[in-house]
Amino acid sequence: MQHRLVEAIESALGWNGPSQLGTSFALGSLPDHQDLLPRLMTPACLLDTVMRRGLSHPQFRAFQNGRELHPGEYFTDTVTRRGQGVRFANMTRLGALMKEGATLVLDELDFFDATMEVACRALQWWSHELVQVNAYLTTQDAAGFALHWDDHDVLIVQVAGEKSWDVRGVSRPVPLYRDAEPNNTPPEESVWRGVLKAGDVMHIPRGHWHQATRTDCGDGYSLHLTFGIVKRTGVNWLTWLTDQCRRDEVFRTDLGRWTEAAEQAGQEQELALALGRLAAEFPPSTFLAARERERPAARHVQTAGLFGPPTALVCVTDFPPFLEFDGEHIRVIASGKQITLRSKAEPALRLMLSGMPVDIAQASMESGVDARELASILIEEGLCAELTDELSSGYTGWIRHVRSSNER
Repeated sequence: MQHRLVEAIESALGWNGPSQLGTSFALGSLPDHQDLLPRLMTPACLLDTVMRRGLSHPQFRAFQNGRELHPGEYFTDTVTRRGQGVRFANMTRLGALMKEGATLVLDELDFFDATMEVACRALQWWSHELVQVNAYLTTQDAAGFALHWDDHDVLIVQVAGEKSWDVRGVSRPVPLYRDAEPNNTPPEESVWRGVLKAGDVMHIPRGHWHQATRTDCGDGYSLHLTFGIVKRTGVNWLTWLTDQCRRDEVFRTDLGRWTEAAEQAGQEQELALALGRLAAEFPPSTFLAARERERPAARHVQTAGLFGPPTALVCVTDFPPFLEFDGEHIRVIASGKQITLRSKAEPALRLMLSGMPVDIAQASMESGVDARELASILIEEGLCAELTDELSSGYTGWIRHVRSSNER
């Protein structure tokens, strides 16, 4: 999937692929950001999303004067005529807070906005890691969060306005959210201090302390998007191994609490040997591949053909589907499923699983196979989704030309 935001981030940071994620702090400016940023998100669009969606705390939060406000200060509860309680954001109150100076935070914006959904999926296909995006709107001279660190790598895109940042190094190497030791003391020296302006992009690796504020910026506002990228660790691999060990009887056997010492020692040795065999049979590379192939596809609209046959579709798996050839057949492995098809379907299949929106009739002409039947299978199995108008809008202006299966 060739997405303009991914290409722009690589260009801004001087990267060639995702290998530098999490390695070091990086800062740059997006090329053509005057064109890209309004398509990505605006303050008005964010507020419109807040107004129209059924949000709740803590997914949507507000901060003022260095403290998090109680949800009752910006949410309104009402009762329908049938006695049903409904909560929604009080836009009048939010407007007053923003005028005074406040920070509004909406987590997982990709759940509510098609452009953000597609951007996160593109970053996932690029990085082979899970990605979510949070939005931070700060007005006037409001402060942001106190100095803190994240347990994941982040890519920060300054969409509008300005905000001052202080980024420092790590005080504990590769810290975890659930860790063996606390990580409470930030380093004294800064890696970078400065002001992010619209179009700037910054990469902060996991564990680096940082804070952002507008206390020195005066009147105005700032909107930035934080793409959180959660990479897998050895802890995740070992957690996965605990499920794989259930295959072996030696791990399912009760531990000999009351047996003789010699028998306990024998069991311990047997377990240690079995654990070594298990780790060799299921190395980290197998874990990473299994994770990509078993991850369920993203949420998507399913009409079951009730409103007519679909005319276009797009692949919605969290990671690129894996294709495996076996003589006259081709197997598609994704979302915990395995679909076997005739090898003649390969040209249309590659087009439909490219991550780009595909017109089904055009795919039939280009591939020489009946793409309608193939599209029906991919949609029914949940690997692809019908291209609704809303979902289509998330790709508009962001996706490069899809190479035809007949082009060379």
